[in-house]
Amino acid sequence: MKKLIDYIKLKTSLSKEDSNLIEGLFTFQKAAPNTLFLCEGNVERYVYFLNSGVVKGYRNIGGKIIVEQLIEEGNFFSSFESFMQGTPAQDNFESITECEVYKISKPGFVSWKSASHKWSNYVQDVINDHLNCKIQRVRDFQTLSAKERYIKFVENYPKLALQVKVETIASFLGLEPQSLSRIRRQLSI
Repeated sequence: MKKLIDYIKLKTSLSKEDSNLIEGLFTFQKAAPNTLFLCEGNVERYVYFLNSGVVKGYRNIGGKIIVEQLIEEGNFFSSFESFMQGTPAQDNFESITECEVYKISKPGFVSWKSASHKWSNYVQDVINDHLNCKIQRVRDFQTLSAKERYIKFVENYPKLALQVKVETIASFLGLEPQSLSRIRRQLSI
């Protein structure tokens, strides 16, 4: 719970009552590698905070896995659209490594958000951060070469670059695994 509390403290101050509220609303879960947190077609029921491990968010498009998110510890993840609107998710979220998460259910989320104006603003900040990451990812695809995208990925996520399979990173970067292997060889020379 300490990482979750510390993460929240990055954006807002917490009183003892605030910490108690958070501890009461979030529940702990362990997950083995390859555990599905969400399967497309189901309605997202939780927002997760990744305490440890790595999770991928992906879509299965015509039998091809397209990795859209790689989440490292210390971050929130969810199919936010499905969660907020109660619609079937188009995403899958699966653990890559052994994971520990804290999760909050929809009723708990509503309670947290309505507990004070501060929490409503905080939740909106989390959602905005998620959207900004997606916008930046689109910009990167539009403006950066494959090599530049990989370099940026390694600079921003050095631990993920070591923990995640080449195939998964390649999909996340919009590349074929062979192309990523070629780029990695070029950079190591």
